Amino acid sequence: MSIRVAVLGAAGRMGSTTVAAVHAASDLELVAELEADGDVAGLAGVADVAIDFTVPQATEANVHALLDAGVHAVVGTTGWDAAALDRVRAHASTRPDVGVLIAPNFALSAVLAMRFAAVAARYFASAEVVEMHHPRKLDAPSGTAVHTAQGIAAARTGAGLGTMADATSTALPGARGADVDGVNVHSLRLEGLVAHEQIFLSNPGELLTIRTDSFDRASFMPGVLLAVREVVAHPGLSVGLETFLGL
Repeated sequence: MSIRVAVLGAAGRMGSTTVAAVHAASDLELVAELEADGDVAGLAGVADVAIDFTVPQATEANVHALLDAGVHAVVGTTGWDAAALDRVRAHASTRPDVGVLIAPNFALSAVLAMRFAAVAARYFASAEVVEMHHPRKLDAPSGTAVHTAQGIAAARTGAGLGTMADATSTALPGARGADVDGVNVHSLRLEGLVAHEQIFLSNPGELLTIRTDSFDRASFMPGVLLAVREVVAHPGLSVGLETFLGL
């Protein structure tokens, strides 16, 4: 039996790639293509799963509408903060039959890089993250970089590590990047890039670099389709595709 899929933000760069991937999957049926201001509530009874690749200003409202409609949600739009996630988590707890996945990145290489960084972080004195995207990206740092830094910070806390050394006393605003739970994150926006991240972990005398590169949006599609197939089995809010990979 096919899974009925709706794509929100279908005309965008990620949305149009997703539409093509759903069309090409023999076990999925594309039943709706909507834009950010589309009638999400109208998907009740029409779609089993909706994929959201809209914009940060619209995505939370879309997820709440999907929960009300009883439609599972797979969300790749970034820009989420802790308060917004908590609101979705609370709403999802009232709809135990509906699953919501919010993932900062669907590229399997990026998901694994985030996991590798979290595993390694407890063994290194210092860690920083550099993310690189095209200049049309609306949020900075990227959701992937924020998720990566949060994983590093949690691992360091769990290992009982303190604040990382940094003697900087004077700096231009932003020179040391954004502070995400004590991990510095730097954002580059350059023409010709798609989505790239480097994670640096160091000790005296050694440096571990973990790098992931997406050269084409097709790299995200295996993860998106995996999420569509799995979200129905994961009620409530899940954050990060790794929660569906058994990592």
